[in-house]
Amino acid sequence: MQPAATATTASTAIPTRQGQGRRRLLTIAGFILPALIVYVLFVLYPIAQAVYYSAFDWNGLGPLENFVGIDNYRQVLTDNVFHMAIRHNLVILVLSLLIQLPLALLVALLLRSSIPGRALFRTIFFLPYVLSEVITALIWVFMFRPESGFINSVMTRIVPGFEPRAFLAEPSVVLYAIFAVITWRFFGFHMILYLAGLQGIPSDLEDAARLDGASRMQVLRDITLPLLGPTVRVSVFFSVLGSLQFFDLIWVMTKGGPINASNTMATYMYTYGFQRFQLGYGAAVSLVIFLICFGFSIAYQRFVMRRDLEGAVL
Repeated sequence: MQPAATATTASTAIPTRQGQGRRRLLTIAGFILPALIVYVLFVLYPIAQAVYYSAFDWNGLGPLENFVGIDNYRQVLTDNVFHMAIRHNLVILVLSLLIQLPLALLVALLLRSSIPGRALFRTIFFLPYVLSEVITALIWVFMFRPESGFINSVMTRIVPGFEPRAFLAEPSVVLYAIFAVITWRFFGFHMILYLAGLQGIPSDLEDAARLDGASRMQVLRDITLPLLGPTVRVSVFFSVLGSLQFFDLIWVMTKGGPINASNTMATYMYTYGFQRFQLGYGAAVSLVIFLICFGFSIAYQRFVMRRDLEGAVL
């Protein structure tokens, strides 16, 4: 009688496990499906719609009748104004990597030490990031005004013989003026990232290196920066993607002018897609921007952040 009871127990245990597995799958689906539906509706569907629209010469008002195939993409890739916009994005990107991020790292290293008022300095440096890009742009438009702007007033008092300049109206200067505003706004974000990464570095390692006779620069070069590598790579990732997609701040300050001197890929897309009612062409531009950003993201995560991502998964 005992073997029969054992078989009965085993046969009832199998359906119980199957029922638990189904409940687990339903629970997982319940958490995933809402996010998946939102992702499909607001990400995948608009991308597919843009691909469809980009094959037409369409002004957004009438039916989709004038099929042009890849002509919109051919025009985008051969337009000198778009080439100029790409160069402007690259200038902002390079300046961000060479100036903004090292400066944020330097300040993070200084604020990591026990200096008076470091909590106040952290708040002050991070505060501009809390402002929206539109508010930031409006503030700096007034500060860059030729006659009564803050920048010209300060430069007039500091630099002998300085003549007030219209920084946002000079093609040779406007992009660098905008980059200064970009740095002012996003500097604090990267500084906070670096501070968070520095707090995750065990102080025992640095103390042990100092006891062994290592100088501050040697500790920084051989211990601090290598251990901060994952945070630096994430910061670079955010900086590059942001540099390729700037729109709000530049549009409010200059609308891409003067004479396209501050035009970026995003302002170029808005100008042709919405102001000139060439929505088919604008859709093609948006897909080119998407492919550039997507290609960079895949390559960067595959070749640069691979070890970081593998460590996170494990």
